[in-house]
Amino acid sequence: MSGHSLSLAINGRERLLTDRLIAFEPAAPQRTETVAVVGLGYVGLPTACALQDSTTRVIGFDTSEERLREIEAGEADLSEDDRRGLASALAEGGLALTSDPASLAGADAVIVCVPTPVDAARAPDLTALRAACRTAVSHARPGQVIVLTSTTYVGTTRQLLVEPLRERGLQVGEEVHVAFSPERIDPGNFDHVQRRTPRVLGGVTQRCAQRAAEVVRRMTDQVYLVSSPEAAELTKLYENIFRAVNLALANEIADACAVLGLDPIEVTVAAGTKPYGFLGSFPGPGVGGHCIPCDPHYLLWQLGRRGLSSPLIEEAMRSIDRRPGRVVQRVVEMLGESGIDHSGARVLVAGVSYKAGVRDLRESPALPILVGLRRLGMDVHYHDPLLPEIELPDGSPMTSEPEPRGRDWDATVIHTVHPGCDYSWARDCPRVLDATYQFDAVPHRRVV
Repeated sequence: MSGHSLSLAINGRERLLTDRLIAFEPAAPQRTETVAVVGLGYVGLPTACALQDSTTRVIGFDTSEERLREIEAGEADLSEDDRRGLASALAEGGLALTSDPASLAGADAVIVCVPTPVDAARAPDLTALRAACRTAVSHARPGQVIVLTSTTYVGTTRQLLVEPLRERGLQVGEEVHVAFSPERIDPGNFDHVQRRTPRVLGGVTQRCAQRAAEVVRRMTDQVYLVSSPEAAELTKLYENIFRAVNLALANEIADACAVLGLDPIEVTVAAGTKPYGFLGSFPGPGVGGHCIPCDPHYLLWQLGRRGLSSPLIEEAMRSIDRRPGRVVQRVVEMLGESGIDHSGARVLVAGVSYKAGVRDLRESPALPILVGLRRLGMDVHYHDPLLPEIELPDGSPMTSEPEPRGRDWDATVIHTVHPGCDYSWARDCPRVLDATYQFDAVPHRRVV
């Protein structure tokens, strides 16, 4: 490890943070023999793929046999590079897929990558994380490194890993080394590959940080060390809270632009030409995935238990929750402006995944939009080449319209535009509501 200057723009000034962060630099190139990845979802599987070139053997552990079969069949949602790497690793034996937790004992390092959603009350749901950590602890052995990457509230690493390991009689920092290094996976965005995305890491001890950084360094060119797992845990929450507040603001600016007759994309891009002090986001139909809609609630929940409120974060999350309802309201208004009774109107939602280019429906704004349109009596359908079948929150199944024709619908809501997919049919639709603000194929009415 060495002191290393990291230049960050904070409050409009460039500051060299040499006292707060340390850039990890390995003394010599190292090759970890065996790494186990616990959880093979949208974070775990790309993590396993990223380890292929620097690790002799990767163990991919998941409790879902269906998920393991999907990965073996090459049907997992991955970038083309990862897909090729995965096929090669499976063929050559560099990646072993298993649902046997005992396999973790044979690993030199264990990386925990499981989902951390929120429940119906917006409280942290650590069901999967508790189970994964119990499994890692029960099969831990002297000499192992355990790295938690799942986003969670401050103190989780000590609560779910350090304390149970000590109860087993394993000395953390001497026999077993534990750290938290939050994932930074950006699904569908191939500009943000893991190798070029810096990671933050906080170890329980300095030795824990050193050993864990040697493992995480296998996946990225830069690892920045912070003072503790708690600092790293809050770092991840802060990252996503910043995005949540910024997106809520972007939607409000879009509403203001609609009232003032301006284009919010033009205004945002223009503001972004300022080389300091502005980090903009584009508006949209809402926010999906398990990061921005969920992670801020982990901090709100934890602070609420300690009697502290965070009005700005709370209002940003309420604003995000309201956004899909605003889309539904605009559909009603748009139909009414054309003299069409919304009850019984045929409406198509184009794209339902939460993000372009991925087959991921988690927390997608399309779900409450579809439900809201249905509740108002509309005949609602969807078109998404990546998701031929979905299930609504009430359990109702829906099937994608394979070849929609624009003239068959009273209105089309553009929710997600997947790269490489044909949306020329939308030109024939008489009313198009562009909830992405960036769909340029047809004249459209923007969400207000």
